[in-house]
Amino acid sequence: MTRVALVHERFTEFGGSEAVVGEFVHTWPGAEVFAPIVAPGGLREPVRAVNDSWLSRAHTLLGGRHAPLLPLVPGRLRGLPLREFDVVVISHHAFATQAALATDAPVVAYVHSPARWAWDREFRAQEAGGRAGQLALGALGALARRGELRAAPRLTHIVANSHAVAQRVTDWWGLPASVVNPPVQVARFTPDPGIAREDFFLCAGRLVPYKRADLAIRAAQRAGVRLVVLGDGRFRAQLEAIAGPETTFLGATSADELQDMYRRCRALLMPGIEDFGIVPVEAMACGAPVLAVGSGGARDTVRPGVTGEYVPAGSDEDVVAALAERMRTFDPAAYDAAKVREHALGFAPEVFRARMAEVVDAVVAGR
Repeated sequence: MTRVALVHERFTEFGGSEAVVGEFVHTWPGAEVFAPIVAPGGLREPVRAVNDSWLSRAHTLLGGRHAPLLPLVPGRLRGLPLREFDVVVISHHAFATQAALATDAPVVAYVHSPARWAWDREFRAQEAGGRAGQLALGALGALARRGELRAAPRLTHIVANSHAVAQRVTDWWGLPASVVNPPVQVARFTPDPGIAREDFFLCAGRLVPYKRADLAIRAAQRAGVRLVVLGDGRFRAQLEAIAGPETTFLGATSADELQDMYRRCRALLMPGIEDFGIVPVEAMACGAPVLAVGSGGARDTVRPGVTGEYVPAGSDEDVVAALAERMRTFDPAAYDAAKVREHALGFAPEVFRARMAEVVDAVVAGR
């Protein structure tokens, strides 16, 4: 039986990358999971046990803040006891590929993205929040870039979560990558033919700068259409300050409330450039069309004329103008909800598990 080790950077909150590790555990139930930092309550089924380090205790002492510990993470990853395994599967955001230096076994890296804040200066400026933050993130970014470049040649196979991320791997690491889109729990989100679409657009997700909810808010103002913003985050106050009366903020909601909004909105808006984008696929599983900037992960999820439309990427003003024009004239009746949902089913977890198993089996077999 193939001995599989799974490596993730941290289990401090639950998001898309943690869901990926959960699917890895479903795929290889006997695998051991390693992560330098695990927070109390940071695990969800099927991830029950993780080999962590003293950084977990330090994380608790720091009141649940992981940022001060990140410079120590690469060293802990390079010291993992991985030599007894036949293959190592890594879930990578910024540092996890350092684990490839702890083993001579074949290594498959599932790359959510190379550390975008490390390589993309404009992205880093958006996220840093002031001069001190920029200096700190710049120093951490230099560490991440050096680490990624050091570990990259040791990776047997790189899998990117979208074609946009695969291009970053080529541009920044100088290596090819295949693409396996991440799993989306599409079975949890379903259409309801008895619910009619209403006269509002929806913007959902964490309210952080790179999601660019500000562009959706400005476009709704310009188009004179209703916008509902779901979610919470550190950017909320700034967004509320620029919003007009046509925009309603509902904060964080339950999965049932989110599904209800997916079922009733005219369309979901995806104004930012995402690595992949789970929310648009959830919306499509409910039959909702998507209006997205035609760059990044949206190129993998939105099929123009079938599941939604693209607006051209460009300056903020260009995106706002194009999005406002499309919102003024958008007709959800032009989209077949059954076809929209059918497309979303192609991102189901079982599809992800099967494709990743094929990749790892081929690596182990030396193909």
